[in-house]
Amino acid sequence: MTTLMTILGIAVFVIGLGISIAWHELGHLSFAKLFGIRVPQYMVGFGPTIWSRHRGETEYGIKAIPLGGYIRMIGMFPPGKDGRIEARSTSPFRGMIEDARAAAFEELQPGDEKRLFYTRKPWKRVIVMFAGPFANLVLAVVIFVSVMMTFGTNMQTTTVGKVSDCVIQASADRSTCEKGDQAAPAKAAGLKAKDEIVAFNGVPVKDWSTLQEDIRANPGKEVTLTVERGGKQLDLTATLIKNQVSKTDGDGGYVQGEYVYAGFLGFTPATGIVPQTFTQSVDRMGDMMENGVESLISLPAKVPALWDAAFGDGPREPDSPMGVVGAARVGGEIATLDIPATQRLATFLMLVAGFNLSLFLFNMLPLLPLDGGHIAGALWESLRRNLAKVLRRPDPGPFDVAKLMPVAYVVAGIFICFTVLVLIADVVNPVRIS
Repeated sequence: MTTLMTILGIAVFVIGLGISIAWHELGHLSFAKLFGIRVPQYMVGFGPTIWSRHRGETEYGIKAIPLGGYIRMIGMFPPGKDGRIEARSTSPFRGMIEDARAAAFEELQPGDEKRLFYTRKPWKRVIVMFAGPFANLVLAVVIFVSVMMTFGTNMQTTTVGKVSDCVIQASADRSTCEKGDQAAPAKAAGLKAKDEIVAFNGVPVKDWSTLQEDIRANPGKEVTLTVERGGKQLDLTATLIKNQVSKTDGDGGYVQGEYVYAGFLGFTPATGIVPQTFTQSVDRMGDMMENGVESLISLPAKVPALWDAAFGDGPREPDSPMGVVGAARVGGEIATLDIPATQRLATFLMLVAGFNLSLFLFNMLPLLPLDGGHIAGALWESLRRNLAKVLRRPDPGPFDVAKLMPVAYVVAGIFICFTVLVLIADVVNPVRIS
Protein backbone atom coordinates (compact mmCIF):
# COMPACT_ATOMS: atom_id res chain seq x y z
CA MET A 1 0.00 0.00 0.00
CA THR A 2 2.86 2.38 0.85
CA THR A 3 4.52 1.73 -2.53
CA LEU A 4 1.24 2.36 -4.33
CA MET A 5 0.71 5.64 -2.47
CA THR A 6 4.29 6.70 -3.25
CA ILE A 7 3.77 6.04 -6.96
CA LEU A 8 0.46 7.90 -6.80
CA GLY A 9 2.14 10.87 -5.11
CA ILE A 10 4.86 11.00 -7.77
CA ALA A 11 2.24 10.77 -10.53
CA VAL A 12 0.23 13.62 -9.01
CA PHE A 13 3.33 15.80 -8.80
CA VAL A 14 4.28 15.04 -12.43
CA ILE A 15 0.78 16.07 -13.50
CA GLY A 16 1.10 19.29 -11.49
CA LEU A 17 4.52 19.88 -13.06
CA GLY A 18 3.09 19.39 -16.56
CA ILE A 19 0.24 21.80 -15.86
CA SER A 20 2.69 24.41 -14.53
CA ILE A 21 4.91 24.13 -17.62
CA ALA A 22 1.93 24.25 -19.99
CA TRP A 23 0.57 27.30 -18.14
CA HIS A 24 3.96 29.04 -18.44
CA GLU A 25 4.16 28.47 -22.19
CA LEU A 26 0.50 29.46 -22.60
CA GLY A 27 1.43 32.85 -21.12
CA HIS A 28 4.05 33.34 -23.84
CA LEU A 29 1.76 31.97 -26.58
CA SER A 30 -1.25 34.13 -25.73
CA PHE A 31 0.58 37.44 -25.98
CA ALA A 32 2.68 36.38 -28.96
CA LYS A 33 -0.52 35.69 -30.89
CA LEU A 34 -2.11 38.87 -29.52
CA PHE A 35 0.75 40.92 -30.96
CA GLY A 36 0.64 39.11 -34.30
CA ILE A 37 3.83 37.05 -33.97
CA ARG A 38 3.69 33.72 -35.78
CA VAL A 39 4.21 30.74 -33.49
CA PRO A 40 4.83 27.45 -35.35
CA GLN A 41 5.16 25.30 -32.20
CA TYR A 42 3.85 25.04 -28.64
CA MET A 43 5.42 22.11 -26.83
CA VAL A 44 5.32 20.79 -23.26
CA GLY A 45 8.47 18.78 -22.57
CA PHE A 46 11.62 18.03 -24.55
CA GLY A 47 12.88 15.15 -26.64
CA PRO A 48 10.76 12.93 -28.90
CA THR A 49 7.20 14.05 -29.56
CA ILE A 50 4.64 11.59 -28.18
CA TRP A 51 1.54 13.53 -29.26
CA SER A 52 0.81 16.60 -31.38
CA ARG A 53 -2.00 18.29 -33.27
CA HIS A 54 -2.05 21.24 -35.65
CA ARG A 55 -4.55 23.97 -34.85
CA GLY A 56 -4.36 26.80 -37.33
CA GLU A 57 -0.73 27.78 -37.86
CA THR A 58 0.54 26.25 -34.60
CA GLU A 59 1.49 22.68 -33.73
CA TYR A 60 0.53 21.80 -30.15
CA GLY A 61 2.23 18.81 -28.60
CA ILE A 62 3.63 16.86 -25.66
CA LYS A 63 7.18 15.53 -25.61
CA ALA A 64 8.65 12.61 -23.71
CA ILE A 65 10.81 14.41 -21.12
CA PRO A 66 8.69 16.60 -18.78
CA LEU A 67 11.54 18.90 -17.72
CA GLY A 68 10.38 22.07 -19.43
CA GLY A 69 8.68 23.34 -22.54
CA TYR A 70 8.87 25.99 -25.22
CA ILE A 71 7.09 27.93 -27.91
CA ARG A 72 8.93 28.64 -31.15
CA MET A 73 8.41 32.16 -32.48
CA ILE A 74 9.55 33.30 -35.92
CA GLY A 75 12.33 35.92 -35.94
CA MET A 76 13.57 35.86 -32.35
CA PHE A 77 16.80 37.55 -33.54
CA PRO A 78 17.27 40.24 -36.21
CA PRO A 79 19.25 39.55 -39.41
CA GLY A 80 22.93 40.51 -39.54
CA LYS A 81 24.10 43.97 -40.58
CA ASP A 82 24.17 42.82 -44.20
CA GLY A 83 20.50 41.94 -43.96
CA ARG A 84 21.16 38.26 -44.48
CA ILE A 85 19.43 35.68 -42.38
CA GLU A 86 22.15 33.08 -42.70
CA ALA A 87 25.91 33.46 -42.73
CA ARG A 88 28.83 31.11 -42.32
CA SER A 89 32.08 31.63 -40.46
CA THR A 90 35.06 29.57 -39.37
CA SER A 91 34.91 31.28 -35.96
CA PRO A 92 33.12 28.99 -33.48
CA PHE A 93 31.62 31.99 -31.65
CA ARG A 94 30.45 33.56 -34.89
CA GLY A 95 29.05 30.17 -35.88
CA MET A 96 27.00 30.06 -32.65
CA ILE A 97 25.59 33.50 -33.40
CA GLU A 98 24.64 32.77 -36.98
CA ASP A 99 23.27 29.31 -36.19
CA ALA A 100 20.97 30.91 -33.63
CA ARG A 101 20.01 33.59 -36.15
CA ALA A 102 19.25 30.96 -38.81
CA ALA A 103 17.15 28.91 -36.39
CA ALA A 104 15.08 32.02 -35.62
CA PHE A 105 13.99 32.17 -39.26
CA GLU A 106 13.22 28.50 -39.84
CA GLU A 107 9.87 27.90 -41.55
CA LEU A 108 9.77 31.51 -42.73
CA GLN A 109 6.79 31.88 -45.06
CA PRO A 110 5.62 34.63 -47.42
CA GLY A 111 3.97 37.35 -45.37
CA ASP A 112 5.96 36.57 -42.23
CA GLU A 113 8.15 39.65 -42.74
CA LYS A 114 5.70 41.63 -40.63
CA ARG A 115 5.14 38.86 -38.08
CA LEU A 116 8.67 38.50 -36.73
CA PHE A 117 9.37 38.73 -33.02
CA TYR A 118 12.22 41.21 -33.30
CA THR A 119 10.10 43.65 -35.35
CA ARG A 120 7.72 44.21 -32.44
CA LYS A 121 8.24 47.22 -30.22
CA PRO A 122 10.41 46.54 -27.17
CA TRP A 123 7.51 46.88 -24.73
CA LYS A 124 5.57 44.21 -26.62
CA ARG A 125 8.56 41.86 -26.55
CA VAL A 126 8.94 42.47 -22.82
CA ILE A 127 5.29 41.52 -22.29
CA VAL A 128 5.60 38.36 -24.40
CA MET A 129 8.66 37.16 -22.51
CA PHE A 130 7.37 38.25 -19.09
CA ALA A 131 3.98 36.61 -19.61
CA GLY A 132 5.38 33.10 -19.10
CA PRO A 133 7.02 33.64 -15.70
CA PHE A 134 4.15 35.91 -14.65
CA ALA A 135 1.68 33.09 -15.37
CA ASN A 136 3.64 30.92 -12.91
CA LEU A 137 3.59 33.71 -10.33
CA VAL A 138 -0.18 34.10 -10.67
CA LEU A 139 -0.67 30.34 -10.28
CA ALA A 140 1.61 30.27 -7.22
CA VAL A 141 -0.26 33.15 -5.56
CA VAL A 142 -3.71 31.69 -6.30
CA ILE A 143 -2.77 28.24 -4.97
CA PHE A 144 -0.93 29.59 -1.94
CA VAL A 145 -3.62 32.04 -0.84
CA SER A 146 -6.40 29.51 -1.48
CA VAL A 147 -4.66 26.84 0.60
CA MET A 148 -3.91 29.29 3.42
CA MET A 149 -7.51 30.49 3.58
CA THR A 150 -9.23 27.10 3.23
CA PHE A 151 -6.96 24.39 4.62
CA GLY A 152 -4.82 26.64 6.81
CA THR A 153 -1.20 26.14 7.82
CA ASN A 154 0.58 24.33 10.63
CA MET A 155 1.68 27.00 13.09
CA GLN A 156 2.19 27.75 16.76
CA THR A 157 -1.02 28.64 18.58
CA THR A 158 -2.01 30.36 21.82
CA THR A 159 -2.85 26.95 23.32
CA VAL A 160 -0.38 25.67 25.90
CA GLY A 161 1.48 22.56 24.75
CA LYS A 162 3.81 22.03 27.73
CA VAL A 163 4.54 24.01 30.88
CA SER A 164 8.19 24.33 31.95
CA ASP A 165 9.02 23.24 35.49
CA CYS A 166 11.86 25.71 35.97
CA VAL A 167 13.79 28.59 34.43
CA ILE A 168 16.63 27.49 32.11
CA GLN A 169 18.60 29.83 29.85
CA ALA A 170 18.15 29.17 26.13
CA SER A 171 21.88 28.68 25.57
CA ALA A 172 22.18 26.09 28.37
CA ASP A 173 23.14 22.61 27.21
CA ARG A 174 20.38 20.92 29.18
CA SER A 175 16.60 20.54 29.23
CA THR A 176 16.05 19.15 32.74
CA CYS A 177 15.84 21.10 35.95
CA GLU A 178 18.60 21.06 38.55
CA LYS A 179 18.60 21.82 42.26
CA GLY A 180 18.40 25.55 42.87
CA ASP A 181 16.62 26.39 39.59
CA GLN A 182 13.81 28.92 39.95
CA ALA A 183 10.28 27.70 39.25
CA ALA A 184 8.89 28.85 35.93
CA PRO A 185 6.36 31.72 36.25
CA ALA A 186 3.81 29.74 34.20
CA LYS A 187 3.94 26.79 36.58
CA ALA A 188 3.79 29.05 39.63
CA ALA A 189 0.72 30.78 38.17
CA GLY A 190 -1.10 27.46 37.65
CA LEU A 191 -0.99 27.37 33.85
CA LYS A 192 -1.69 23.88 32.47
CA ALA A 193 -1.28 22.04 29.19
CA LYS A 194 -4.26 22.51 26.82
CA ASP A 195 -5.12 25.90 28.36
CA GLU A 196 -5.92 28.42 25.64
CA ILE A 197 -4.67 31.93 26.43
CA VAL A 198 -7.38 34.26 25.13
CA ALA A 199 -6.27 37.58 26.69
CA PHE A 200 -3.11 39.22 28.08
CA ASN A 201 -3.72 41.95 30.69
CA GLY A 202 -7.31 42.17 29.49
CA VAL A 203 -6.38 42.61 25.81
CA PRO A 204 -7.65 39.80 23.51
CA VAL A 205 -4.87 37.66 22.06
CA LYS A 206 -5.12 37.02 18.31
CA ASP A 207 -2.09 34.83 17.60
CA TRP A 208 1.07 33.35 19.09
CA SER A 209 3.37 35.98 17.59
CA THR A 210 1.50 38.81 19.35
CA LEU A 211 1.38 36.90 22.65
CA GLN A 212 5.09 36.17 22.41
CA GLU A 213 5.87 39.87 21.92
CA ASP A 214 3.68 40.83 24.88
CA ILE A 215 5.44 38.36 27.17
CA ARG A 216 8.92 39.42 26.09
CA ALA A 217 8.13 43.12 26.45
CA ASN A 218 7.19 42.86 30.16
CA PRO A 219 10.12 41.43 32.16
CA GLY A 220 9.72 41.74 35.91
CA LYS A 221 6.05 42.72 35.70
CA GLU A 222 2.98 41.06 37.12
CA VAL A 223 0.53 40.20 34.35
CA THR A 224 -2.94 38.70 34.10
CA LEU A 225 -3.51 35.78 31.74
CA THR A 226 -7.08 34.96 30.79
CA VAL A 227 -7.27 31.29 29.80
CA GLU A 228 -10.03 29.02 28.59
CA ARG A 229 -10.03 25.68 30.38
CA GLY A 230 -12.78 23.08 30.10
CA GLY A 231 -15.15 25.53 28.43
CA LYS A 232 -14.73 28.15 31.16
CA GLN A 233 -12.57 31.25 31.39
CA LEU A 234 -10.42 32.09 34.39
CA ASP A 235 -7.75 34.68 35.17
CA LEU A 236 -4.26 33.66 36.26
CA THR A 237 -1.66 36.02 37.68
CA ALA A 238 2.00 35.51 36.76
CA THR A 239 5.15 37.52 37.49
CA LEU A 240 7.33 37.45 34.40
CA ILE A 241 11.08 37.26 34.94
CA LYS A 242 13.99 38.38 32.77
CA ASN A 243 15.67 35.39 31.15
CA GLN A 244 17.90 34.51 28.21
CA VAL A 245 15.67 33.40 25.32
CA SER A 246 16.19 32.67 21.63
CA LYS A 247 16.00 35.65 19.30
CA THR A 248 12.85 35.70 17.16
CA ASP A 249 12.48 36.39 13.46
CA GLY A 250 9.42 38.63 14.01
CA ASP A 251 6.94 35.97 12.87
CA GLY A 252 6.98 33.72 15.92
CA GLY A 253 9.95 31.66 14.77
CA TYR A 254 13.46 31.58 16.23
CA VAL A 255 16.89 32.56 14.94
CA GLN A 256 19.16 29.61 15.60
CA GLY A 257 22.18 30.35 17.78
CA GLU A 258 21.19 33.94 18.66
CA TYR A 259 19.88 34.99 22.08
CA VAL A 260 18.43 38.03 23.85
CA TYR A 261 17.28 38.82 27.40
CA ALA A 262 13.53 39.40 27.65
CA GLY A 263 10.40 38.60 29.63
CA PHE A 264 9.91 34.87 30.28
CA LEU A 265 6.75 32.95 31.21
CA GLY A 266 7.84 29.36 30.66
CA PHE A 267 5.63 27.30 28.39
CA THR A 268 5.79 25.77 24.92
CA PRO A 269 2.90 26.64 22.58
CA ALA A 270 1.01 23.83 20.90
CA THR A 271 0.95 23.68 17.11
CA GLY A 272 -2.12 23.24 14.98
CA ILE A 273 -3.66 23.81 11.56
CA VAL A 274 -4.96 27.37 11.54
CA PRO A 275 -6.81 28.93 8.54
CA GLN A 276 -5.47 32.35 7.60
CA THR A 277 -7.27 35.54 6.58
CA PHE A 278 -6.69 36.99 3.11
CA THR A 279 -4.34 39.62 4.54
CA GLN A 280 -2.38 37.03 6.52
CA SER A 281 -2.16 34.81 3.45
CA VAL A 282 -0.82 37.67 1.31
CA ASP A 283 1.70 38.53 4.02
CA ARG A 284 2.89 34.93 4.13
CA MET A 285 3.13 34.89 0.33
CA GLY A 286 5.31 37.98 0.57
CA ASP A 287 7.56 36.19 3.06
CA MET A 288 7.70 33.23 0.69
CA MET A 289 8.76 35.53 -2.16
CA GLU A 290 11.44 37.12 0.01
CA ASN A 291 12.77 33.73 1.07
CA GLY A 292 12.76 32.60 -2.56
CA VAL A 293 14.86 35.58 -3.64
CA GLU A 294 17.30 35.03 -0.77
CA SER A 295 17.59 31.33 -1.67
CA LEU A 296 18.27 32.19 -5.31
CA ILE A 297 21.00 34.66 -4.33
CA SER A 298 22.60 32.16 -1.95
CA LEU A 299 22.47 29.31 -4.48
CA PRO A 300 26.19 29.43 -5.48
CA ALA A 301 27.22 29.30 -1.81
CA LYS A 302 25.26 26.05 -1.37
CA VAL A 303 27.09 24.19 -4.16
CA PRO A 304 29.98 22.89 -1.95
CA ALA A 305 27.56 21.39 0.60
CA LEU A 306 25.48 19.95 -2.24
CA TRP A 307 28.60 18.37 -3.77
CA ASP A 308 29.56 16.90 -0.39
CA ALA A 309 26.04 15.50 0.02
CA ALA A 310 26.15 13.94 -3.45
CA PHE A 311 29.71 12.55 -3.48
CA GLY A 312 30.84 12.67 0.15
CA ASP A 313 29.52 11.96 3.60
CA GLY A 314 27.90 15.35 4.11
CA PRO A 315 24.27 15.62 5.23
CA ARG A 316 21.59 16.90 2.86
CA GLU A 317 20.43 20.16 4.40
CA PRO A 318 16.65 20.82 4.54
CA ASP A 319 17.11 24.04 2.52
CA SER A 320 19.37 22.36 -0.03
CA PRO A 321 18.56 22.99 -3.73
CA MET A 322 16.18 20.35 -5.04
CA GLY A 323 15.36 19.42 -8.64
CA VAL A 324 12.35 17.90 -10.35
CA VAL A 325 13.34 14.35 -9.34
CA GLY A 326 13.74 15.41 -5.70
CA ALA A 327 10.42 17.25 -5.75
CA ALA A 328 8.70 14.20 -7.27
CA ARG A 329 10.21 12.08 -4.53
CA VAL A 330 8.87 14.48 -1.92
CA GLY A 331 5.49 14.21 -3.62
CA GLY A 332 5.66 10.44 -3.12
CA GLU A 333 6.51 10.90 0.57
CA ILE A 334 3.63 13.33 1.06
CA ALA A 335 1.19 10.68 -0.17
CA THR A 336 2.37 8.29 2.57
CA LEU A 337 2.27 10.75 5.49
CA ASP A 338 0.09 9.76 8.42
CA ILE A 339 -1.99 12.94 8.30
CA PRO A 340 -5.57 13.68 7.19
CA ALA A 341 -6.20 13.45 3.44
CA THR A 342 -7.09 17.14 3.33
CA GLN A 343 -3.67 18.05 4.73
CA ARG A 344 -1.92 15.77 2.24
CA LEU A 345 -3.79 17.57 -0.54
CA ALA A 346 -2.85 20.95 0.93
CA THR A 347 0.81 19.92 1.13
CA PHE A 348 0.74 18.75 -2.50
CA LEU A 349 -0.72 22.06 -3.58
CA MET A 350 1.90 23.96 -1.58
CA LEU A 351 4.63 21.94 -3.31
CA VAL A 352 3.22 22.90 -6.72
CA ALA A 353 2.90 26.55 -5.61
CA GLY A 354 6.53 26.56 -4.49
CA PHE A 355 7.61 25.05 -7.81
CA ASN A 356 5.75 27.77 -9.74
CA LEU A 357 7.28 30.49 -7.59
CA SER A 358 10.73 29.03 -8.29
CA LEU A 359 9.97 29.01 -12.04
CA PHE A 360 9.06 32.70 -11.87
CA LEU A 361 12.14 33.77 -9.92
CA PHE A 362 14.56 31.63 -11.91
CA ASN A 363 13.25 32.74 -15.31
CA MET A 364 13.49 36.40 -14.30
CA LEU A 365 17.28 36.21 -14.03
CA PRO A 366 18.61 38.63 -16.71
CA LEU A 367 20.61 35.91 -18.46
CA LEU A 368 20.14 34.19 -21.81
CA PRO A 369 18.68 31.73 -22.62
CA LEU A 370 16.20 32.53 -19.81
CA ASP A 371 13.18 34.77 -20.36
CA GLY A 372 14.85 37.44 -18.24
CA GLY A 373 17.72 37.62 -20.74
CA HIS A 374 15.35 38.46 -23.60
CA ILE A 375 13.57 40.99 -21.37
CA ALA A 376 16.90 42.65 -20.54
CA GLY A 377 17.76 42.80 -24.25
CA ALA A 378 14.44 44.46 -25.13
CA LEU A 379 14.80 46.99 -22.29
CA TRP A 380 18.35 47.83 -23.39
CA GLU A 381 17.14 48.36 -26.96
CA SER A 382 14.37 50.66 -25.74
CA LEU A 383 16.84 52.64 -23.62
CA ARG A 384 19.38 53.21 -26.37
CA ARG A 385 16.72 54.03 -28.99
CA ASN A 386 15.09 56.61 -26.71
CA LEU A 387 18.50 58.00 -25.79
CA ALA A 388 19.35 58.35 -29.47
CA LYS A 389 16.06 60.16 -30.01
CA VAL A 390 16.76 62.60 -27.17
CA LEU A 391 20.31 63.23 -28.43
CA ARG A 392 19.01 63.50 -32.03
CA ARG A 393 21.22 60.72 -33.23
CA PRO A 394 20.35 58.07 -35.85
CA ASP A 395 18.17 55.19 -34.68
CA PRO A 396 20.59 52.38 -33.67
CA GLY A 397 18.01 49.78 -34.71
CA PRO A 398 17.16 46.51 -32.95
CA PHE A 399 19.56 45.22 -30.34
CA ASP A 400 21.10 42.02 -31.73
CA VAL A 401 20.53 39.56 -28.88
CA ALA A 402 22.05 36.84 -31.07
CA LYS A 403 25.49 38.30 -30.34
CA LEU A 404 25.07 37.16 -26.76
CA MET A 405 24.60 33.51 -27.75
CA PRO A 406 28.18 32.49 -26.79
CA VAL A 407 27.42 33.78 -23.28
CA ALA A 408 24.07 31.98 -23.39
CA TYR A 409 25.84 28.69 -24.16
CA VAL A 410 28.14 29.20 -21.19
CA VAL A 411 25.19 29.98 -18.90
CA ALA A 412 23.29 26.98 -20.25
CA GLY A 413 26.35 24.79 -19.63
CA ILE A 414 26.54 25.97 -16.01
CA PHE A 415 22.84 25.33 -15.54
CA ILE A 416 23.16 21.82 -17.00
CA CYS A 417 26.09 20.97 -14.71
CA PHE A 418 24.18 22.29 -11.70
CA THR A 419 21.07 20.34 -12.73
CA VAL A 420 23.08 17.12 -13.00
CA LEU A 421 24.63 17.74 -9.57
CA VAL A 422 21.20 18.30 -8.02
CA LEU A 423 19.86 15.20 -9.80
CA ILE A 424 22.64 13.02 -8.36
CA ALA A 425 22.08 14.45 -4.87
CA ASP A 426 18.33 13.88 -5.20
CA VAL A 427 18.96 10.21 -6.03
CA VAL A 428 21.75 9.27 -3.59
CA ASN A 429 21.01 11.64 -0.70
CA PRO A 430 17.50 13.11 -1.09
CA VAL A 431 15.81 15.81 0.95
CA ARG A 432 13.27 14.12 3.18
CA ILE A 433 10.18 15.45 4.94
CA SER A 434 8.83 14.50 8.34
